[in-house]
This record gives sequence, structure tokens and C-alpha cells, in this order.
Amino acid sequence: MDLKKLERILADQPAFRIKQARHFIFNELGNDWSEATTLPPLLRQKLNQEFPLNIESEFHKSKDGQSIKALITLHDGLKIETVLMSHADRESVCVSTQVGCALACTFCATGQMGFKRNLQVDEIVLQVLLWQRRLKKQQKKVTNVIFMGMGEPLLNYDNLLEAIKIMRSEQGFGLGTRRFSISTIGIVDKILKLADDEPEINLALSLHVSKDDIRKMLIPFHENYSLAELRQTMLEYLKKTKRKIMIEYIMIDGINDSIHDARNLAKWLKNMICVVNLIPYNQTGVYKPTPMAQIKEFKKVLTERGVEVTERYKMGEDIAGACGQLAGQNIEKNKKLA
Repeated sequence: MDLKKLERILADQPAFRIKQARHFIFNELGNDWSEATTLPPLLRQKLNQEFPLNIESEFHKSKDGQSIKALITLHDGLKIETVLMSHADRESVCVSTQVGCALACTFCATGQMGFKRNLQVDEIVLQVLLWQRRLKKQQKKVTNVIFMGMGEPLLNYDNLLEAIKIMRSEQGFGLGTRRFSISTIGIVDKILKLADDEPEINLALSLHVSKDDIRKMLIPFHENYSLAELRQTMLEYLKKTKRKIMIEYIMIDGINDSIHDARNLAKWLKNMICVVNLIPYNQTGVYKPTPMAQIKEFKKVLTERGVEVTERYKMGEDIAGACGQLAGQNIEKNKKLA
């Protein structure tokens, strides 16, 4: 779904046609141009032939019904994942920004896939469009968009911000800026650029450990900077935006979950306006998740030192909920069939 292509198709039409077409896509959430009654029949037929609105996808629903993962096949046959997470008052969508990922984090299924390419603007937007269409049947809407799917969002910076611009526009989904959250492993120059360009967007830092040697083992990209440099970047970001940041911390058994690790983390977070989100590890075959009892002890140490802490409920394990698991499984299946 290339919106620039849509503009080219409608170039010989009255100027208001593009507005009508975009309204049908983003507001009426139509997936068949024959239903776009504001457009002439011949134009509808032409659009169905040259600009079809179908999104090739398959869905996997968790047993508790709180999360659904969609595997989307793109125009070149590559696949990406997006997840809808439903709560009492929120419909949050986890969105991918790349096919695969170049950072090779050893705990991440996407990192094990390698990097294929950046997603185009429309490929980012269509993930949310897919869920908007599905939620329409329940008279609901997407409330929050989280860029925490496949890939490192800040390594696809320009397309990411353009996609957000479309989704928050009145001709898009009309979502408020603070409805968007970006999760990054720590691309220091882009973090500071984001503070200047979009200070109202929520930022989450995938920290996971506060020791340089262990972080390099988990996140090979960490060789490009130190934890001291990353900490200074986050303090500068906070000074510019005055917005609380989320610190994501995946709990991995025997790697980053000791009481000593908790104390080190509390020191690293000193003077930082943040909340730490402790995340039970969704096993991808390399490591094991921290036992819940140890997570409670880890949380206690942080809380005693004045750190705000939340625990993420473990969702989507039965639908290969960790980023890249479903796409990765599909790739392995295709290899076996080849």
C-alpha cells in the first residue's frame, strides 16, 4: 500500500479525490474499493485493479485472548510481525520497523534472523491499519502504538517519524503524539535527535543490564559506546524533554538477575526520571527465564532504593510472542520445505 502510488493514480482526478480515498482507507477502514461509494464506479474498479487494499496476513491468538499476533506478508514475500495487546481500557499495537534486525541481540529471536531491509513508511502504517480494521468489528480502536516489534526503530528513523506523522494526522488515525512509544537498544545520536524532533513521544530504553561486559555479550552493538556514554545521553534527553522514560529490563536466569545486578542498576539510574519495567524472558532457546521468586527479590532491591518498578505480565508465549519468533519459525519451515 504505497500512498504515493495512490496519488499518482489519482493525478488526473479532481484534487478532492485523494482526500476521499484517504478517508476511505483510514477512517472508513475499507478493504475493497467497490464499497467506496463517494468515488465513481469506474474509478473504484481501477483502484481495485491498480491499488488493492488487502493485507495478506495470518493471525495467532493467545489462549487467554489478551494478545493476537499477525504475520504479514509484504509485496516482496518477506514477512513481518505485529501484535495487538488488549487491556481493560487500551488496545495497544506492537509494530515492526525492519524486516529482521542488524543488532544481533543474543536473547532476541529477531536478532537471530539477521537483517533484510528497512520497512517503508506505508509498511509501518499498514500494521496499525490491519488492527484498526479488525477492532472496527468490535466497535473499538487502537489506542496506543508501540514500536517494539522486529528491528531497531531508530535505525529507520526517517521512515519511522513519517509513519507517525501519517498516523496522528486527521487524514490518518488522529492519534495523539503521546499515544506513541519508541523502544530503542540505545542509538545515542538518534536519541538526542528524537528529543529535538519529537519530545512528546514516549521513549523506552532496552537496557537489560548495567555492566558493559555483560551488555556486550547480550547486545553486540553495545561495542559502539559505553554504559557511561549511554547514561549521559539519557540524562541529556531528560533535560531536553522533561519526560519520564521507560527502562526495559528482560530478566534472564543467571545473567542479569542477581541482587548485585539490582544494586548496580539502581546506581546507574541515579538522578534519572524513569520507571523500570521488569520483563520475564520469553524463551527463544538460548537462555532461561528468571524464576518469579527472584524477580520479586530483584524488584524489592530497586524499590528500597527509590526506583519506580513495574512487572510486565507474561503475554503471548503460546503464540510465539517474543519479537521475531513467528517470522523466524516461518523461515525455518520454508527452509525445510525447500
